[in-house]
Amino acid sequence: MYKLIFFDTETTGNTEKDFLCQIAYKTDNESYTNLYKPPVKIPPEASAVHHITNKMVAEKESFADSGDLPKIKKLFEDKNSIMVAHNAPFDLLMIKKEGVEPKKFICTLKLARYLDPEEKIGRYNLQYLRYLLDFDIEAQAHDAMGDVLVLEKLFNRLKSKLIEQEKINEDEAIERMIEISSHPLLIKTLNFGKYKGKKMEEVLKIDRGWLKWLLGEKEKSDVIEYEDWIYTLKHYLGK
Repeated sequence: MYKLIFFDTETTGNTEKDFLCQIAYKTDNESYTNLYKPPVKIPPEASAVHHITNKMVAEKESFADSGDLPKIKKLFEDKNSIMVAHNAPFDLLMIKKEGVEPKKFICTLKLARYLDPEEKIGRYNLQYLRYLLDFDIEAQAHDAMGDVLVLEKLFNRLKSKLIEQEKINEDEAIERMIEISSHPLLIKTLNFGKYKGKKMEEVLKIDRGWLKWLLGEKEKSDVIEYEDWIYTLKHYLGK
């Protein structure tokens, strides 16, 4: 029997060079959160998002030295555990740096995109979806446990929609969610830049060079969230 573990990390930034400074998770019978001192300083840009400061972690131990690592590693790496996160590849990379490598995961960001094929929503970040879907929940935005509580609500909403849309049962839905999460998704509409709101196919016809430039920018960036964009741009450019 599978065990769903909803989890989130708060970090020093959103690149491959960053580290976690908070982790939170929730299972059917346990909720846990803790702060850690990362090996690099928390920049003000990150503190402005999650409100964790260097003073708050100055007396904290690192994740490796905190005593949490063995417990979390055992739980997260259990063969029956399925990790659930929003933009899961980022959180998984952050805990992989700490020696924790779960076997299965579900990404609610990818699922939200997948279940909106006409791209009517436009934005898929967790807090936007929280208010769009009118979740009745007390949770502090960008605090790891607050995000976990929103994440659980979002997961259940997406699961119900997937079951209804694909006419499958709950166990099949979980397997389908794992499958969808493991592949990049094709984005049809630009949601930023000078062509914001235009279809990729339309931009390809009028400014192929701009798309090639955009691909180069995404590829050289160390921001982790660009997998779907790189896949999409290569698809439309025939690379």
